[in-house]
Amino acid sequence: MATAPRPRTSTRDPEELGRRLTAWLGARLPGARVAGVSVPGSNGMSSETLLFDIEHPDTPLRACALRLAADPDAYTVFPAYDMPRQHRVMSLVAEHTDLPVPRVQWLEEDPAPLGAPFFVMARAEGRVPPDVMPYTYEGNWLHAATDAERAELQEASIALLARLHDQFPAEEAAFLLPEGTGSPLRRHVEAQRAYYEWVVRGLARSPLLERAFDRLAELWPADEGEPVLAWGDARIGNVVYEAGGFRPVAVLDWEMAAYVPREVDLGWAVYLHRFFQDLTVGFGQAGLPEFWRREDIERRYAELTGHTPRDMEFHTLYAALRHGIVMLRIAYRQAYFGEVEIPAAAEEVDRLILHHASLEAMVRGTYW
Repeated sequence: MATAPRPRTSTRDPEELGRRLTAWLGARLPGARVAGVSVPGSNGMSSETLLFDIEHPDTPLRACALRLAADPDAYTVFPAYDMPRQHRVMSLVAEHTDLPVPRVQWLEEDPAPLGAPFFVMARAEGRVPPDVMPYTYEGNWLHAATDAERAELQEASIALLARLHDQFPAEEAAFLLPEGTGSPLRRHVEAQRAYYEWVVRGLARSPLLERAFDRLAELWPADEGEPVLAWGDARIGNVVYEAGGFRPVAVLDWEMAAYVPREVDLGWAVYLHRFFQDLTVGFGQAGLPEFWRREDIERRYAELTGHTPRDMEFHTLYAALRHGIVMLRIAYRQAYFGEVEIPAAAEEVDRLILHHASLEAMVRGTYW
């Protein structure tokens, strides 16, 4: 099946980054050399990842990964990239939980060496469910697995969220609260509203996203629940699983970590799979209809934690809305690079959001 080209993710040259990284590393490990520099095929459009090896007898790390704040010249997806925040979150998760978080090493806040702040961590070896083409499509290792193998992966992945929420001392995550007033959930939603306003500044607004915000207000939980440390980008595409197996060996991408009720993570985990599943069905494939179902996730999470997920219609809508804002920004970014055209008619803008049909159904209350 023919697919559209993957949107541009960077304007940076990996070889040049490798040379600059060698110069930076030499000040910390004299004589060290950076080798085998590569960009993973799944490199995202937020923070970038660079893989490399360090050649030096005294290095604390050899196989490394570098997380680099987004290229400011590449029409960034988010308005800010706080690398010290990510570094701190990963360090705290490693300290307080048994989750397999890659060991973080150096943090560089000065943008001069590589053009943006970054940190270096241990590289996890294994395999990741692909985003492009999504793991729900035929032709990848997770789709080709047996039902029992996918069930093993699902069980282990739900347990990651349960352990994070239960083991991490919630008060240690309070530094993640956005500025403002009100509860952690209200601050989080208001921060997303501010992000939407940033996305559409000087551009066409999205009636669908604005209706989704209105619907959230109607569905607002009577009891929001106590906040926890939420992973933020809670999905299996951000987990490295053992090579040839289905056990998690690394939990990645903590840039969206937040201090919110645990259902924010659960709603995101549920919806991001539905996004891929709906996309797959729309292209005429069956996808993985028995995998990562909402009812199974809620049931197993409750068994593991003793907490029955609440108000999941609100939280799955919130996830779809948040994802919709990102999709609109990516569409505007593609237009900036000449990859797509923005519709002339205002009513057509919503179609730039890849999952506009499912989001519309959630706003109407008919999706589930």
